[in-house]
Amino acid sequence: MKFSEWTWSSLILAGFAQAQADSSVVGAFAGEGVPTDDIPANAEGIPGLYQAEPYDSKRLDRGVWKASCDSENTGYECSKAIDGNNATFWETAGNTTYPHFITVDIGSKQNVSGIAMIPRRDGSQNGWIVKHRVFTSTDGNNWGQPVAYGIWYSDDSEKLAVIEPQPVRYVRLESLSGATDSQTTSIADLNIYGANSYNVKNSNLGEWGATIDLPIVPVAAAVEPNNGKVLVWSSWGKDRFGGTPGGVTQTSIWDPKTADVSHRVVTNTHHDMFCPGISMDPRGYIVVTGGNDAERTSIYVPFNDTWIIGADMTTERGYQATTTLSDGRIFAIGGSWSGEVSDSKNGEIYDPIADEWSPLDGALVKPMLTNDATGPYHADNHGWLFAWKNTSIFQAGPSKAMNWYSVEGQGSVSAAGSRLGNSDEMSGNAVMFDASAGRILTFGGSPNYEDSDSVNNAALITLRDPNNSIEIVQAGQNLRYSRVFHTSVVLPDGSVFIAGGQRHGMPFVEDPQYDNRFTPERYIPKDDSFITQQPNSIVRVYHSISLLLPDATVMNGGGGLCANCSTNHYNLQVYTPPYLFTGNGSRATRPEIKSVSSAKIGLGGQISITTGSSVATASLIRYGTTTHTVNTDQRRIPLNLVSAGGNNSYTVSIPDDGGIALPGYWMLFVLDGKGVPSEAATIQITL
Repeated sequence: MKFSEWTWSSLILAGFAQAQADSSVVGAFAGEGVPTDDIPANAEGIPGLYQAEPYDSKRLDRGVWKASCDSENTGYECSKAIDGNNATFWETAGNTTYPHFITVDIGSKQNVSGIAMIPRRDGSQNGWIVKHRVFTSTDGNNWGQPVAYGIWYSDDSEKLAVIEPQPVRYVRLESLSGATDSQTTSIADLNIYGANSYNVKNSNLGEWGATIDLPIVPVAAAVEPNNGKVLVWSSWGKDRFGGTPGGVTQTSIWDPKTADVSHRVVTNTHHDMFCPGISMDPRGYIVVTGGNDAERTSIYVPFNDTWIIGADMTTERGYQATTTLSDGRIFAIGGSWSGEVSDSKNGEIYDPIADEWSPLDGALVKPMLTNDATGPYHADNHGWLFAWKNTSIFQAGPSKAMNWYSVEGQGSVSAAGSRLGNSDEMSGNAVMFDASAGRILTFGGSPNYEDSDSVNNAALITLRDPNNSIEIVQAGQNLRYSRVFHTSVVLPDGSVFIAGGQRHGMPFVEDPQYDNRFTPERYIPKDDSFITQQPNSIVRVYHSISLLLPDATVMNGGGGLCANCSTNHYNLQVYTPPYLFTGNGSRATRPEIKSVSSAKIGLGGQISITTGSSVATASLIRYGTTTHTVNTDQRRIPLNLVSAGGNNSYTVSIPDDGGIALPGYWMLFVLDGKGVPSEAATIQITL
């Protein structure tokens, strides 16, 4: 069953008369997340800015601005980009080529936090900007690195580039490609935002980098194991999931190495992949299940950049969780957001080699249901699943009740006790930061999917053998800030980086009364403590995403996907942890992996590593996939680094249990004595 086939009855339940794909977001039950802050067209009939503007900012007065540009046509001078009249526009001269730029002197230093650009709207696409970069300067001469870059969707809607606020006087927008092949650039209107304040840089707390502009709102993501590129997708629409026609997904790929961003509309798998389960199989294929097209399976093959059709699931699902098991199969459970609303969306298992799903009627979902106010619709969503030994699965949340699942025979489930705290923790996080020791960190969330205060609960869970008792204790003094809709990644040094969220969970709402969390935290296992990190200025709440990149930085982005609302975030941002800086703020010298003896290794095997300098520790982190606060792929294995006769040669041994070292692709890091990590070498662990 497709989302569009059941949305009408769901909307009636929610008290809505109709769903209009071009004007509203579909909250399919109990008014879930339907925004109340739609922005109407203005007096000129121009569509509203259906994006999240820079936080705590306003558009600056253009009275004293001066514009200059690389070229201009007579009658289309660059001053027309800042004259406040959308019927006029700047256009470059016809005999010029890319790149083109316009520079604005705003008259004095302001805390610049972004730009808004309206393309020409005279019926011509000539000059519409697609690929672009944004620079800022204090003196108009020294521009440094771009503060934003990427591509904008090729239409006449107003475009945004949101940046970390900094006090500057000059802003430059550079155009690198357009909607046509004319080599022309044009702008009807250009605005610049100023923030009320800015965050002083402090590399001891890490650093937020340039904003990566995307043509879509990213709500799901995966890092490609063969090249480190980041694949993201939204739904059938670049900014919406409601009213889906089915069978379509908007995707984008960002290459951190080249800074290139691309856009693709995937139709060949006949699958709207919004709100899916995601797992990376042992081959490195990204298996995407359910969602708006609730029974579908789509498989992305990163090695040749193709999407292929997988077998349909036996149960229609959306918001389900999936996880790759110790034998390479994939387990799925829950998912009442799409398809039939039921408290019996029990487990099933996928064999990626046979391309076959099989039901597991004994792997009952009821024991893991939360006590959500909407009932089963949200009670079985976003399970915290951890594949473990002998094809077992440990379910750590978000329900207060924890469980062991087995896929043997028809499947089974047994209770594993209750997590600390007195409530369910929907849309919280759980991270296996030390798989060798079976250690999991859980934190945050709220009792209900929406309209509930979040908690700051944090717990440390230690797994033993399947179906045996677990150890659970409080982690540190709990989170510094209660959070829901936050995201997290495990870092090479074993710490866990936590970003975004809000105190009171309201999907698609970023009102200050809900206390959006701008200050990240990091859990330090050796100290059993949570510490704060460098604040950012972009709200990252519902539908935000985070993943670890092979260079040991963190990709954080997205949020929204609510059609005509003011909380759509078409961007990513990279956080660089403190371990990549020296005490004086300069970049740390990184150790380097010169060679590894094999890029493919079996369980229990040994790898020889040669480095460019002496190193002290090593770790493996599995490549990640994520959506809706869930990343069941990521886990970290600390490795015992053994010197192999000097000359910066070492050996490491892979665990011999596939429940610890899941089959598939991993990032191998080495760290020096100061904890500075290398860039990753990629290895594949095989069965």
